[in-house]
Amino acid sequence: MKKVFTILAFTLLPILAIGQNSNADIKTQTNDILIENAVATEKVETKTTSNSAARAQVLKINRKKSTDIISVKAYRKSLQIKVKTVRLC
Repeated sequence: MKKVFTILAFTLLPILAIGQNSNADIKTQTNDILIENAVATEKVETKTTSNSAARAQVLKINRKKSTDIISVKAYRKSLQIKVKTVRLC
C-alpha cells in the first residue's frame, strides 16, 4: 500500500506543480488586458471634454447678455450660433 501512495505522489506532484506555473502566466496576461482597457477609457474622457467645452461656451453666452438685447435667444441669433434643442415627447 505504501508503494502505491509513493507512486501516486511521484506522478501527481509534478502535474500539480505544472498547474501552478501555468496560473502565473494567466495572471500576467490578465494584467496586460486590464492595462489596455485603462487606455481605452482615457479616449472616452477626451470626447466628454469637447462636450463640456461646448456647454461652457453656451454658459458664457448666457452670461454675456447685452443690455440692449433682452432675450438670450435673440443674442444667440445675433451671433449666428446654432444650439441643439431636445424635445421630450
